[in-house]
Order: sequence, then structure tokens, then C-alpha cells
Amino acid sequence: MNPYQPAQWHDFFITVGGGAAALTGLVVVAMSLHLRAIAADPALRHRARSILTGLAAVFMRCSLVLMGGQNGLAVGTELLIASTILTVTGLLSFRQVSRSSTPVPRASVLRTLGGTACYSAEMIGAAVLIAGHIAGLYLAAGAMVANFFFMISGSWLLLVGVSADEADAGTGAAL
Repeated sequence: MNPYQPAQWHDFFITVGGGAAALTGLVVVAMSLHLRAIAADPALRHRARSILTGLAAVFMRCSLVLMGGQNGLAVGTELLIASTILTVTGLLSFRQVSRSSTPVPRASVLRTLGGTACYSAEMIGAAVLIAGHIAGLYLAAGAMVANFFFMISGSWLLLVGVSADEADAGTGAAL
């Protein structure tokens, strides 16, 4: 028996995917207004990469889950593959920043750890779903939503950091 009932999850994935798509657009616009400052700072580049990748990936995962004709095995596999890729790319991005000459802000370390914990919980949830238990999808979905905290607060801190860098550079630009 397949524990995954697509009709019961439809509204959840529409809501979360649509929210992620809207936030991705807003963040892209905000970042593009301060692209030079973001590109110049390794920690800000990492934060920007993590946020955009995370938000876009939420939209993509929700879109994949909403494809018709899938069972729990297919959905769990999609979530497992995506969250594994996101974990690896996030850690590689953080490694770049940690190897730079610029000190890594503590908030960046904590945000990376928190996001990685959410992706790890999503991987565990996906594995549990693959094993045939619907509780895994609840865990994966909860981790996906919890990760919004790190992406939204990271977006705010990114823009605050950019504004501070621009003010320090004497441009006087502020949000």
C-alpha cells in the first residue's frame, strides 16, 4: 500500500512552492540592486548563493512533487536527491568562504549549520518515505518550511550587510 496520497499534499506544495517562487523573485531584485557589493565580499556571495539556491530549490522540489502519477517512492527519491545536492553545494560554498582571507561572520556559520540541519532532516524524511512511512513526508515538509527561517533571515541580513558595506565605502546608499 502506498502511504502517499497526492491530493492530501497538493495545497501544501502549491502554497510552499508559490511562496518560494515569489520570494526568489524579490530576493533577485534586491540583490541585483547591490550586485557589486555582494560580488566583492566572499561571505555575502556565500549568503546570496545559499539563499537563491535554497529558495529556487524549494520551488523546484514542490514542482516535482506535484507532477502527476507519482507514488511515495518517487516523491521520496526526488526529495532525497535534491536535498543531498543542496547539502553538498551549500557546504562547498561555505568551504570557499572559510578559505578566504575574510573572517566568516558567526551568523553565516550558524545559518549554514541550520540550513544543513534542515536539509539533513529532509534527507532522513525522504528516506523514511522511501521506506513506506508517510511520517517521512511530514518530516521532510517540516524541514523544508523550517529552512525558510534561514533563507528569509539570511536575505534580510544580506541586505543589511550590503547596506553597511556601501555606507562604509562612502556611497551613502541604503535600503
